[in-house]
Amino acid sequence: MLLFSHEDCQDHAEPPGHPEQAARLVAVARALAGFDLERRAAPLAARADLLRCHPAGYLDRVAAAVPAEGWALLDGDTYLAPGSLRAAERAAGGVCAAVDAVIAGEAARAFVACRPPGHHAETAQAMGFCLFGSVAIGAKRALDHHGLSRVAVLDFDVHHGNGTQDLLWNEARAMFVSSHQMPLYPGSGAASEIGAHGQVLNLPLRAGTGGAAMRAAWGPALERVRAFAPELILLSAGFDAHEDDPLASLCWQAEDFRWLTAAICDLADAVCGGRVVSALEGGYDLPALAASVAAHVDAMLRSGG
Repeated sequence: MLLFSHEDCQDHAEPPGHPEQAARLVAVARALAGFDLERRAAPLAARADLLRCHPAGYLDRVAAAVPAEGWALLDGDTYLAPGSLRAAERAAGGVCAAVDAVIAGEAARAFVACRPPGHHAETAQAMGFCLFGSVAIGAKRALDHHGLSRVAVLDFDVHHGNGTQDLLWNEARAMFVSSHQMPLYPGSGAASEIGAHGQVLNLPLRAGTGGAAMRAAWGPALERVRAFAPELILLSAGFDAHEDDPLASLCWQAEDFRWLTAAICDLADAVCGGRVVSALEGGYDLPALAASVAAHVDAMLRSGG
């Protein structure tokens, strides 16, 4: 199994007290230190890959907004520091490199431990700590560069992946499934939001939902994914549904992330040769994040990664 990361992702320096902090990656690295993983540096994303999801004008606006020092504010909680653009390019580039490696058969699974996260970034709008839709960009690379016919993007972050949904809304070749607390930021993700081709499946969960309800929601959803028969599965792996996370109110445990990861990997083994690319999204309580990532990666390894 492959692990993509890069020290540049530490240089996305949020203001003091911001939950999306560089310490998150330190916690993840420590949690994975003892795992048998092939570690690779996440490359910078090619502009052509970013353009698969974001228009040139948006990319240019983000680049122009990067400050020489301090912070620039792109929306109410999304900041740019001098190193933020390079970090975001590493995050998107890491997903693309992981997609390339898995499709090439270099490994069955890959985990991308980069930041900032990406699943809130819409076509031309930074949102919710996110600059570029890294996982959607990886999905589009799999489809357009590698010629896959169908991919699935599964998002279990506690917040709805509004950006991924926006970027893939009209993409009939990409199924998008998101479980998330509702109501909660960003306010989207109702079950009635089904995509332009009926390929979007939203699984809103009430505050206080634990592992049993999560399993009840994801079990039938994975059967829908099985029927779609993707040739690659990408994961937006947010761990802020953990009961200790300060930004939400679901009650998952690390073992719930293990169960869901194993179920997804079993599905991948059945429909797409086991090919799974997972990318870090949220998770803001450092001990809970570390334990949950460890369970997630362990499940990927144990199921054949």
